[in-house]
Amino acid sequence: MSGEFDVIARIRARAGTRSDVVLGIGDDAALLTPSPGMQLVVATDTLNCGVHFPAETAPYYIGWKSLAVNLSDLAAMGAQPAWCSLSLSMPQADDAWVDAFIDGFMALASMHGVALIGGDTTRGSLSICVSVIGFVEPGHALKRDGAKAGDDIWVSGTLGDAAAALSLWQSGQAMPAALRERLDRPTPRIALGCALSGIANACIDVSDGLLADLGHICKASGVGAEVDVDSLPASSTFFAFTGEDLETRRHLQAAGGDDYELCFTAPADAGRHVEDAARSSGVAVTRIGRITKAHGVRALLDGDAWQPISVGHEHFSG
Repeated sequence: MSGEFDVIARIRARAGTRSDVVLGIGDDAALLTPSPGMQLVVATDTLNCGVHFPAETAPYYIGWKSLAVNLSDLAAMGAQPAWCSLSLSMPQADDAWVDAFIDGFMALASMHGVALIGGDTTRGSLSICVSVIGFVEPGHALKRDGAKAGDDIWVSGTLGDAAAALSLWQSGQAMPAALRERLDRPTPRIALGCALSGIANACIDVSDGLLADLGHICKASGVGAEVDVDSLPASSTFFAFTGEDLETRRHLQAAGGDDYELCFTAPADAGRHVEDAARSSGVAVTRIGRITKAHGVRALLDGDAWQPISVGHEHFSG
């Protein structure tokens, strides 16, 4: 079993490098050289055991997901990631666990050219807090407050897989591998987010549930939304899992969360540009509704209002 500084040394040896990191892990703070003329984009997320991932989740996937959810926030802003910091709380210093965790964390970091520049380690319940920093050209960031009435609403990838896996775990049932993969190893849509800059009017990543997250766009933009529930894209595994249970399918897709796909709006005449951006990014997109002048999000089923059991996840509800 290692001590704190041994853990830090193990992490430092795997941290990755970039030419704009003047001083990384090992001092009181990092020294960085931002790209000239670029704005910094900063995001932070915390993952707690039993809340954001099952306790039995392999450390590789915990490492991957702890960075992925943060990179997804940068994707939603149309930003290119550069650096990250890691604060790791764990019950004990387990070398094998730390090595596997860093394997997953740095596998994703290296895919996006991200250097780990610092952080903290402490003893406590298993909890991971990550901050990521990226770049965007001034005036090019995707935000939540730009949606306009008449915009089309789009979503990337498929919805419902991670929520289905989580519901199976909560009920003590086995999870199909493809669903478990979406829960444990989400894919941040960095390339798509960057490609949508100058095309999309507003964007958010789907973490707490599509309707809830779309509601944040509507509130920030002072608009409303109508979503065709049965147009939401689903994977073949998810279809097989839900079978003929259409209500479960609709609820998991519209309100389940943990998808980390991008939900964005774009002018109605920009469809070809959206599809070109998606094609260049290697990810499918689906038009699922439109932005309206009336406030609030309306989920529609064959043109009539449809109400899910809940709109999405709220950490401090109940």
